[in-house]
Amino acid sequence: MALERVNAVVVGSGAGGGIVAKELAQAGLRVVLLERGSWVTAYDCRKDDLRNQRTTVLGNAFGPDDERHPRVVVDESGRERTLRASEPGYHNNAGCVGGGTASYGAMAWRFMEKDFRMRSTYGAVPGSTLEDWPLSYADLEPYYEKAEWEIGVSGDDAGNVFRAPRRRPLPMPPLPPNRECQVLRPAALRLGLHPFDIPMLRNSVPYNGRPACMRCRWCVGFACEVDAKCGTQNTVIPAALKTGNCELRCDCVAGQVLLDERGRAAGVAYFDARGRYREQPADLVVVSCAAIESARLLLNSRSRLFPKGLGNRHDWVGRNLQGHTYPRAAGLFDFELYDDQGPGAGIAVCDYNHGNPGLAGGGMLANEFIRLPYQFVAQVPRSAGRWGRGHKEFMRKWYRRSMSVMGPVQEMPMFDSRVEVDPVVKDHWGIPVARLSGGKHPHTLEVARYMAGKAEAWLKEAGAIHTWTVVPGPGLSGGQHQAGTCRMGGDPRTSVVNRYCQVHDVDNVFVIDGSVHVTNGGFNPVLTIMALAYYASAHLVKTWKGTRMRS
Repeated sequence: MALERVNAVVVGSGAGGGIVAKELAQAGLRVVLLERGSWVTAYDCRKDDLRNQRTTVLGNAFGPDDERHPRVVVDESGRERTLRASEPGYHNNAGCVGGGTASYGAMAWRFMEKDFRMRSTYGAVPGSTLEDWPLSYADLEPYYEKAEWEIGVSGDDAGNVFRAPRRRPLPMPPLPPNRECQVLRPAALRLGLHPFDIPMLRNSVPYNGRPACMRCRWCVGFACEVDAKCGTQNTVIPAALKTGNCELRCDCVAGQVLLDERGRAAGVAYFDARGRYREQPADLVVVSCAAIESARLLLNSRSRLFPKGLGNRHDWVGRNLQGHTYPRAAGLFDFELYDDQGPGAGIAVCDYNHGNPGLAGGGMLANEFIRLPYQFVAQVPRSAGRWGRGHKEFMRKWYRRSMSVMGPVQEMPMFDSRVEVDPVVKDHWGIPVARLSGGKHPHTLEVARYMAGKAEAWLKEAGAIHTWTVVPGPGLSGGQHQAGTCRMGGDPRTSVVNRYCQVHDVDNVFVIDGSVHVTNGGFNPVLTIMALAYYASAHLVKTWKGTRMRS
């Protein structure tokens, strides 16, 4: 039986899609929100140290499942592998209602003004597609504010002298400092740095009908059992459903955007929770699947008018895949630091985001989220061994006396770091899977080495008696901060969407997620994704009311 036509289909319920669904539904549009995963809770994903946090080798608590969602990855040596979702190198992001916001660390950063003007600030970087955004921080500032107050952000960035201007403070105070913060703050001040409390999408006090954080150690990588972590699954999606204009369909896998004979979107073809092929007619389509899967959906949406994929007339869909390179320093101390006060991360500096001599960009530095013992194993110096008595003695002696400082380097985008669709491998539903290839720009690694040194200097000033640094290798960067594959821009020949996230070639298709980022900032990108979702939705609603998306 044919499905009834709706005004909008939104594919993906994460940071972008959840907000879009709510904004459209409240504006009176009839919306279908498709999510490939289910609506999980903390009780579905119990506190299993081996399975639930960022190490997924035993399976993904928040999806997707291993068997039905393979990917092909080509490494920098040209070796090709078909990977399951729990294997290293898959570059996974969650598949559940709320997407990554159900389990993220929840740092809530605004990008800096220069982050939107990287090409103007630093000039061309050879081998990179570095470019300015077609919009500015000032364009997004009201929508950053809306995200902070509507979704809910705690913290105090008044001490961040490098921040861009804001009209309104954060709605909630920071959580009380843990022992690491108490050690790092005076050390930063002695170094002439400017420490402040990290903004977090986490209730520090009761807010919007949900309680405050209970400071448990199981936070990043887990669902919050008291619902104090603020994601789309517990804020905007319930608000969308409450309007009566939005229908959420879980366990539904989108295969392609359907196009009519004029090349305009006519709806979305998907497989429902029972595995049945369905076609949902719609006046407009919003793709919000994160950078890898959004690019894959467009590339699989081929037609006579778009033989290389929807929006891909100039071969830019899937290009410029980037994430964040995370250099870090670890230190051992002669006194205990571990106080079991989650989420762990609490203090940051932005002194190194820009203005580093001879370098383009940089990133913030912060202490790390609580490392459960299973994770700490991977941070043990090689000299201590990976198993046996020496390893056990090191763990017993130093687990509570260790600390890490790390930060996300703003990567140089590259045309050949990309998502394609594989010509052979298909998923459980017969849809060609994502094929990932490329690597990091050498300058990204140069910046990362610089940042690792600054992190180490901070730890030494804080009293570390032994330190070491870790800088990631040259392989492709994606994962939970993936971005860039459907870049926004003013020129259709060098971008996929315009400044309002509208596909250049098809005016009733929007891509609203991290895919559209021209550059990814030196910060966790989720608050920028949320701000863009509010910004693009405002334009979409205005256009809808004026034209009903009729060309």
